[in-house]
Amino acid sequence: MMSLSAARSFLSEAAYYGEQELDANSALMELDKGLRSCKLGEQCEAVVLFPKLFQKYPFPILINSAFLKLADIFRLGNNFLRLCVLKVTQLSEKHLEKILNVDEFVKRVFSVIHSNDPVARAITLRMLGSLASIIPERKNAHHSIRQSLDSHDNVEVEAAIFAAASFSSHSKDFAAGICNKISEMIQGLDTPVELKLKLIPMLQHMHHDASQASCSRELLQELASSYPSTPMLIVTLHTFTQLATSSLVDIPEQIRLLLQYLKEDPRKAVKRLAVQDLKLLAKKAPHLWTRKNIQVLCECALSTPYNSLKLGMLSVLSTLSRTIAIKQYVCPNTGEASPAPRHTDLVKLAQECCYHSNLAVAAHGITVLTSITVSCPQKEVIQLEQETVMGMESLILLCSQDDSKTAQATLKTVLTSLVKMLKSCPHLSQSSVVLLLAQLHCACDSARVLMCQALAAIATQQPVLAEGMLGDLLDLFRVASHRTSEKQQELLVSLATVLFVASQASLSAEVKTVIRQQLENVANGWTVYCIARQASRMGCHDFSRELYQSLRTRVASEHFYFWLNSLMEFSQAEQCLSGLSDGDYSAAMSAISEALKSYQKGIASLTAASTPLSPLTFQCEFVKLRIDTLQALSQLICTCNSLKTSPPPAIATTIALSSGSERPSCGRISTQMKLAMDEFRSLAARYADLYQSSFDADYATLRNVELQQQSCLLVSYVIEALIIDPQTASFQEFGTHGSVLAESEYELRMMAVFNHVLEEVETLSRKHPPVSYLHTGCLCDAVIAILKVPLSFQRYFFQKLQSTSIKLALSPSPRTPNEPIPVQNNQQLTLKVEGVVQHGSCPGLFRKIQAVCLKVSSTLQTKPASDFKIPLDSKTNEIEQKVEPHNDYFSTQFLLNFSILGTHMVSVEASVVDTSGIEWKTGPKITVSVKSLEDPYSQQLRHQLQQQQQTGPQPGPQRNILPRQ
Repeated sequence: MMSLSAARSFLSEAAYYGEQELDANSALMELDKGLRSCKLGEQCEAVVLFPKLFQKYPFPILINSAFLKLADIFRLGNNFLRLCVLKVTQLSEKHLEKILNVDEFVKRVFSVIHSNDPVARAITLRMLGSLASIIPERKNAHHSIRQSLDSHDNVEVEAAIFAAASFSSHSKDFAAGICNKISEMIQGLDTPVELKLKLIPMLQHMHHDASQASCSRELLQELASSYPSTPMLIVTLHTFTQLATSSLVDIPEQIRLLLQYLKEDPRKAVKRLAVQDLKLLAKKAPHLWTRKNIQVLCECALSTPYNSLKLGMLSVLSTLSRTIAIKQYVCPNTGEASPAPRHTDLVKLAQECCYHSNLAVAAHGITVLTSITVSCPQKEVIQLEQETVMGMESLILLCSQDDSKTAQATLKTVLTSLVKMLKSCPHLSQSSVVLLLAQLHCACDSARVLMCQALAAIATQQPVLAEGMLGDLLDLFRVASHRTSEKQQELLVSLATVLFVASQASLSAEVKTVIRQQLENVANGWTVYCIARQASRMGCHDFSRELYQSLRTRVASEHFYFWLNSLMEFSQAEQCLSGLSDGDYSAAMSAISEALKSYQKGIASLTAASTPLSPLTFQCEFVKLRIDTLQALSQLICTCNSLKTSPPPAIATTIALSSGSERPSCGRISTQMKLAMDEFRSLAARYADLYQSSFDADYATLRNVELQQQSCLLVSYVIEALIIDPQTASFQEFGTHGSVLAESEYELRMMAVFNHVLEEVETLSRKHPPVSYLHTGCLCDAVIAILKVPLSFQRYFFQKLQSTSIKLALSPSPRTPNEPIPVQNNQQLTLKVEGVVQHGSCPGLFRKIQAVCLKVSSTLQTKPASDFKIPLDSKTNEIEQKVEPHNDYFSTQFLLNFSILGTHMVSVEASVVDTSGIEWKTGPKITVSVKSLEDPYSQQLRHQLQQQQQTGPQPGPQRNILPRQ
């Protein structure tokens, strides 16, 4: 019992400690003790702990050993233990392909199929079905499944059906062989109806070739006409749909069939099934929906008297409205004459549903109407805009005062549609904001949170929150602090966010006082932190500094203290840059100096706040880049000022003409400017590296990094265009990779600065040669313009929503960490690289891994002996391979050459390629030492040659060279 407790505590606590207390073998041995226990309870407890073991150590060497032990338990244990092993196998499905000894594992499991106990055979069949992905073509398993389908025990038959379905989905041969038997059983009169209902879904897996799919479809059509009872028809139609989604070519025909049953069949259950399958097809292949299909669905929705069916049909239309199908409906490409969009049945249905008594129906109606408004041609949009806005206003008024879950879900849908429409129709923003502000006073707290979020989203797209609206927002903030509800803290954060957006990074004293007073009265520490975080994101650094300072002493961990202290110093540093004024270069240098002092203090605290589980890599690198950028900008201003203190000599122009270059005419400043330009290009490259290493970052954070890189490229361009080489200067704008859809306030301000600087450079360039104070003044003004925009600390600086990491394992591996791997120089080393992709709570939230790129390189650490001749054909190891992970596991091999004697350091670096084809330098990078040894035969020959050279040449047979007498 103690061993199980140790294993359980290790597996449960392993996630909380950076260093592993036990290695994989020790953990497996602890569980093995439980498996060999005489008590059934301890054995079962050990079995159910195996999924945690696989999650902690997901590499084949351990998983193979563990599954072999589980196979022994399955073979020798009772049915309850077998059931536990079955559940573990099903939970660990993605690890099955890592079993190395598949034959031995299946042999131990398969031996139970010959048991006299039908329950044991049934569990074995389900076990085989769960293993179908790794043994799809095992003929003995196929034969056992066929035999068990004819069993008289219902439990065994059901297990055989499960196994047959699993093998059919993985094996083309098994599906082709079992199809006729399944057809006979379904059509046989002696087969009970309950069994037929379980056999029919197996036909959805008969899609491995066109003939199989065609035969299965014909059988399903025959079943639909021969067995029109409701249960049989529902199962048949759903199997029809699943088969069509797999074969793809039958989707248009399936859409027509489902619409036919929806329109003609009077049974409500059949209609409901048709609607569910239509929604599945709308998600799977919206481009295959024709205008006629959508028209039939609209007619059915208009004529049905059932609200539940109307809701389902509108849900299908709502799904289609977010895809290309709605554009094909509104703007058909065919030559047929189509009515104007606002006269179609789809618009008529959406308008009717916008005012429906069922809020869910009304929400879908608004979604459809909004998508049509956004997609329809400009000349048709005015009338639809008004009708859409009226429908939204009525629902906002109705749902904002109802705190039920249905009303709040409807309100969220309506506000999402409102933000989407205002993005394409910005002229409606002002009136919509006025409506939301007016409704905020009488709304419930949960509705206020949603409305504040919508206000912030709208104001981020368009500057529609005027100064006159701040009074209403402050009144709401005061009112919210006096209400005690579950949503009070969240409401305070939402209202503060809207205030920050409305103030545009310049909070007045009144706004600060009101927020500070209310937070002191009712807000908890987490709410204050969330508001401070929003202030940092919006550029209100003065206020965020006060909040961080008040929170430092309210945390229980020194890591949290250092984290808050670093945020306070960063806010203080950015606040130093907020008071810059154009033309005052000395004040700008002083402000940058003060900011750098605070940043240096902050980076020290940030380093102290990092832990092994939270290394804060992105934050540290971002802040270091900010420090280096500020230092480079300060040095640039000093360099510009040096034109006054050290102007070019009087003969500089003559020197420039004689050398054929304009750079010497600038004097000493030209060399300094060249160094400054190279520095800013180096900073831009480092920002690009930071971008490529931030695979888990959200789109706004990545765009922020891009803007920092663009600012560095802009400064280097201005230096080149005004001073270095005006003729060849070009501004290389860094692409967004399609990463951002909605522009933020920070991005708008930065882009405005970029455009202004480019216009000034274009005006000044080539007009006043040689370099004068006008050029250096333009350069300093560009620096101040960039610094005047408050830096935005985006979400990824504070919070990681997506977490992705790669764990690598190399074989052969050294026995001890510092011991090199021996290899003879006339042989090649096969390096096997295995890896596991590990995800957090929200995998694939922003981007997904399509492939893993592995780069292997080796460097010689120690030189060979002087008497060893390096072969001419010696190769350097620089190999790169791309491998696609399957079930988050990948494996590949490299053949490395070490013909040069000595110690080589081999490094393996991983990077990922997302679904868009972009490579991200995520790491990790691991190294292993390899010692190349001389092979014995060559060593023996070399020793013999050395001995001969040391003893001198051996006397051979002497020829008589005397002349003949």
